[in-house]
Amino acid sequence: MGAEDDPSASLKTLAAPVKSAVDKFQLLPAFLKVRGLVKQHIDSFNYFINHDIKKIMKANDRLVCRYDPDLCLRYTNIYVEEPSVDMDFSVEKLTPHLCRLSDRTYAAPIKVDIEYTKGNQANKKPEIKRGLVIGRLPIMLRSCRCVLSGKDEAELAKLGECPLDPGGYFIVKGTEKVILIQEQLSKNRIIIDTDSKGRVTASVTSSTHETKSKTVFFIDKDKIYLQLNQFIKPIPIMVIMRAMGMESDQEIVQMVGRDPRYGTLLLPSLQECASERIYTQQQALEYLDGKVGSANSARSGNRKEGLARAILLDVFLANVPVNQGNFRPKCIYASVMLRRMMDAILNADTFDDKDYVGNKRLELSGQLISLLFEDLFKSMNSFALELLNRAYEHASRSSPLDFVHYIKQDYITNGLEKSIATGNWDVKRFKMHRKGVSQVLSRLSFIGALGSMTRISPQFEKTRKVSGPRALQPSQWGMLCPCDTPEGEACGLTKNLALMTHVTTDEEEGPLISLCHSLGVQDLALLSAEELHAPGSFLVIFNGLILGKHRQPQRFANAMRKLRRSGKIGEFVSIFVNEKQHCVYVASDGGRVCRPLVIADKGISRIKEHHMKELRDGVRSFDDFLRDGLVEYLDVNEENNALIALYEYENDKDDSEKEKDDVKRSSITHIEIEPFTILGVCAGLIPYPHHNQSPRNTYQCAMGKQAMGNIGYNQLSRADTLLYLLVYPQRPLLTTKTIELVGYDKLGGGQNATVAVMSYSGYDIEDAIVMNKSSLDRGFGRCIAMKKYCIALMNVYCCQRDLQQWYI
Repeated sequence: MGAEDDPSASLKTLAAPVKSAVDKFQLLPAFLKVRGLVKQHIDSFNYFINHDIKKIMKANDRLVCRYDPDLCLRYTNIYVEEPSVDMDFSVEKLTPHLCRLSDRTYAAPIKVDIEYTKGNQANKKPEIKRGLVIGRLPIMLRSCRCVLSGKDEAELAKLGECPLDPGGYFIVKGTEKVILIQEQLSKNRIIIDTDSKGRVTASVTSSTHETKSKTVFFIDKDKIYLQLNQFIKPIPIMVIMRAMGMESDQEIVQMVGRDPRYGTLLLPSLQECASERIYTQQQALEYLDGKVGSANSARSGNRKEGLARAILLDVFLANVPVNQGNFRPKCIYASVMLRRMMDAILNADTFDDKDYVGNKRLELSGQLISLLFEDLFKSMNSFALELLNRAYEHASRSSPLDFVHYIKQDYITNGLEKSIATGNWDVKRFKMHRKGVSQVLSRLSFIGALGSMTRISPQFEKTRKVSGPRALQPSQWGMLCPCDTPEGEACGLTKNLALMTHVTTDEEEGPLISLCHSLGVQDLALLSAEELHAPGSFLVIFNGLILGKHRQPQRFANAMRKLRRSGKIGEFVSIFVNEKQHCVYVASDGGRVCRPLVIADKGISRIKEHHMKELRDGVRSFDDFLRDGLVEYLDVNEENNALIALYEYENDKDDSEKEKDDVKRSSITHIEIEPFTILGVCAGLIPYPHHNQSPRNTYQCAMGKQAMGNIGYNQLSRADTLLYLLVYPQRPLLTTKTIELVGYDKLGGGQNATVAVMSYSGYDIEDAIVMNKSSLDRGFGRCIAMKKYCIALMNVYCCQRDLQQWYI
C-alpha cells in the first residue's frame, strides 16, 4: 500500500502544526518606554535646554557700549538649573505638587557666565562673573531638569505625584498648562499650487535664525513674476535672474531644461525683460532699486542704491546661503522652482497637495519656547544696552559703570510666564501673533489628560468653510488617528497623534552633508547649467537645500538606508526618491511625523522568535532592535518608497497559491508591528472599533474624555479648581490592548451597567433611559464634586493672634 493510500499519513498532515507569524505585540510597551505619547514633548524641551539655548546665546553673545568700545560684556556659558525659589535668603527646592497647592510657577533659574569690563577703570581687564541669574524658565514635568526625572514609583509617591501621570506639561501660577502641537506647512520647501485667481504659483517659506520670508513665483498672462513684500509690485523673473548675474538667455534656458516646451513657456518672460531694455546685472539692479518699497528705504535713510542687492542677498530665498557674493546657488534654486512650475502647467499631476502630511511639520513645545526665549533674550540685551548708553551720557559718574546692574531678570521671567499662562505667542521680530498655543490641561479624566497631550492644533482658522484640510488623507495612515477629531466647526482640522507616532527633533546637518558628498553627490559649484538636468541624474535636496546631483539615485538611497540601519547616522534621517521630480530628498529636520516598522526581506520579517524572547527576558530593548537593523523609523515621504504589509506572510498555503503570492511577497519591504496602532489613545479604548459605523467611533472619542472615574493616585491630595470623582469606579468588563498599554486599566473610568432590553411598547422613549431605583440606592453613578476655595493665609494668622490677645 502506497503512502497516498495510507490514512494515517493524511491524518499526520492535518495534525501538523501551522507555522504562524511571530507575535510582535511586546514591542509596543518597549516602544512606549523610549518614545511615543508624551515623549516627543519632553524630547523637544530637553533639546531646547541642552542645545538650542546655547545656540541662541552664541548668536547674541556680545554687548558693546555705543560710546566706548572697550566697555563690553560677553556671554561665555548659559545653563538651566533645577527648579528652586529664593525664600528668606535661602534657596528652597520646588516640587510640582507644592506648586499646584500654593499657586506658584514650577520654574528654574537661567544662569549665565559672563566676562565684562567696567567703566572709569584705568586697566580694562575683563572681570569674570559666574552664575548670574537672567530669568526663570517654566520647567516641563518629567524633563531632564525636573525633580521627577528618573524617579521610581515609591519616590514619586513621596513627592505627591501619580506614577501614571505622563508629564509633558507646565505648572504656571498653580495651573497645569500644556503647549499644543502646532501644525505648519514645511519651511524651506518648494510648494507648487494655484492661488485664489487660479494662477500657478511656486512658493518657498524661508526660515533661518536671522530671517523669515516668503518668496512666491506666479504666472500671469504667460509671463512669470516674483512677488516679495519688499518690492512695491511684482517683478519680472528674468530681471531677478539678470540681477543675480545670469546675463545670458541661453544659460537661463539651459538651467531650466533643454526641452523645447520649457523654452516656449519662458519666451514671453525673456521678451518682457528685453522690452524693458535690461541686459546686464547693473541695469537690473538699478531697475530693482526703483521698485523697493518706501518702508525699506526709510529704514536705510532714504538711500535706495544697493538696497535691491541686499534684499536679494538676505530676503529672496533666505534659506539658500550666498558665499562671497556668489549668487549661483540662488540662481539654480530659482531655476528648479521655474522648472517645477512648468511641469505643473504641462502635467496637472505634479501639483503639490498642501494637505499631504509629508508637506507638514509639527512644532513642539521646545521649538515654540525656543522662538519666544530668543526674542526675549535679544530684547533684554538691547534694553540693558540702552540703559547703559543712557547712563554713559550723564556727565557726573562717581561709581564705575557696571553692565550687570542693567540686566533685568524679570524681562525673560514675565515674558515666558505670561505667554504660557495666556497662550498668546507674540514674537515681535518675526511679526508673529498666535493665540491659543497653550491650554489648561483637561483633568476630567485620566484619558482626557492624555488626549490633551497628543492633540494637534490646526494652522487654519476653524471658521473657514473649506473641505480639503478636513478630509481624511491617505497619508495620515498610522501617523494621525482617523477617529479622534471633534464634531462641529473644528472637525478634521484638530487632529490627534496615533499610538506609535514619533515627532522628530533637529539633527546636526554638517556631518550628513559631508557624508552625502562622499557617497557620490556631485557639488553644484562643479556643474554647468547644461549638466544640471542631464538625463538619468537626480538632484539631491537636503532639508530644502540643493546639494548637487547623483547619477545612481537608487544606489545612493540604499547606501544611506544601510548606514541608518547600522546606527552610523541618526535613526530619524529620511531618504525619499521622487521619480516624478527626478529628486532625492534627504531630511533630518525636526517636526516630521514618523513611526517604527519591521523590516522585511521579500515579505519575511527579520524579527524571529528568539529576538522576542530576549525582549521578554529583558536582555534586549527597543533601541537594540533599531541598532541591529530589525526595525526602522519611516516618515510619510519615505513610506512612498516602501510596500508595507499589515501581517507577515504565513507559510501555510498550498503550492498553487504560493506561486501567485511569491511575486507579491518579493516586493514587500516592511511589515506593521501591530495594525491597531493606526488609532490614537482615545480611539484605542473602543473594543472592536472595526465593527462600528465610523461616526460612532468619532463620537466615542469625544465622550470617552468626559468619562468620570479616577484621574490619578494623588487625586485626593490635589487642589484642582473643580474635580469630579466617581465614588465606586470599576474596571471595564472588556478591555483593549491600548487600555493596558497606557495604564488606564489601573484607574477606573466609569461603571459597568447591566442593560435590559424590552421590546414590548418600549420603542417610543427616544434617547431616554429608565433607571433601576435600587441600583441608584446602592450607589450606581454616585460622584463627588470637589471645589477649591482660596483664602489669604496672612489674614488667618492675624485673626488667630487677635483672638489670643483678647482671651488673655
